[in-house]
Amino acid sequence: MAADPRFHPAGSALTLGQAATLAGGTLQGGDPALPVTGVGPLQAAGPGEVSFLENRRYLRLLAETRAAAVVIAPELAARMPEGLPAIVTAQPYLGFGRIARALHPVPAPRPGIHPTAVIDPAARVAEGVEIGPYAVVAAGAEIGAGCLIGPHAVIGAGVVLGEGCRIGAHASLSHCIAGRFVVLHPGARVGQEGFGFAVTPEGRFETMPQLGRVLLEDAVEIGANACVDRGSQTDTVLGAGTRLDNLVQIGHNVTAGQACVFVAQVGIAGSTRIGNGVQMGGQSGISGHVEIGDRAQIAAQSGVMADVGPGEIVGGSPAWPMRETLRAFAALRRLAAKPPAKAG
Repeated sequence: MAADPRFHPAGSALTLGQAATLAGGTLQGGDPALPVTGVGPLQAAGPGEVSFLENRRYLRLLAETRAAAVVIAPELAARMPEGLPAIVTAQPYLGFGRIARALHPVPAPRPGIHPTAVIDPAARVAEGVEIGPYAVVAAGAEIGAGCLIGPHAVIGAGVVLGEGCRIGAHASLSHCIAGRFVVLHPGARVGQEGFGFAVTPEGRFETMPQLGRVLLEDAVEIGANACVDRGSQTDTVLGAGTRLDNLVQIGHNVTAGQACVFVAQVGIAGSTRIGNGVQMGGQSGISGHVEIGDRAQIAAQSGVMADVGPGEIVGGSPAWPMRETLRAFAALRRLAAKPPAKAG
């Protein structure tokens, strides 16, 4: 089905030739001047819409699609039915996404401050900023040009947002310096006190001062209801382009490099050091005070308790190199399948 215009307003139409250029591909067949007004899946796309195919298991749908064109990889282009135009590109999903974004662009901020928003006189708000109902911007905060601050969001004292940031409804930031084009989805929490305490001789917990900050480099994106604690003595840092899915927890003093991906319910304990391009599957966790090398991959539901080298792929709990984990699981299944030994 086409995108619902109530939630995904349409931008300007494209021609098929423009769509191919956006996708970084080559148009094979079809009229480059044909208007394209939307996108959709193979089984539902209409004559004015573009679809894509990346997974071979859906090849059968090519025969029945009514799409105006299909974005497809070179190795699959020969499977296109006669008369169905192809946009051939090495990365079909990426190309399709760029077409979809052009047809349904993210709405630009509508400059202005809602009458119910509370803006401290000592805050600095640049040109072209939208601040929604009941949002709060505290003293000393700096909001860069073109930012969008959603309803009920809270920008704490001294927080700095670079240009083009988008802060979702009910999100909050404190003790944070953010670069350009940072995104917080609704309910995200950044800069709250880290989980640090000492035990007194009487057995009580005494909270340790959390005196660091959170540094978010350019284009960091933080999912709904995710939490990023500020540092205790040093800073918590997320490198440029790093993305957190919903419900991710980042502990105090964690440093993550550029272009990392942490999927839903990942938990990273304090003082972990993570390189560039690291990927962590859903519900995986790191025990803290360990180092994860560049481009390492951690499988879903893994429990990492020791350092992981650059490029390593680990899984299981405790996490081992993936080949060892798979062999161990296979041995366990064989053991479980053996009939029990007879007594006597």
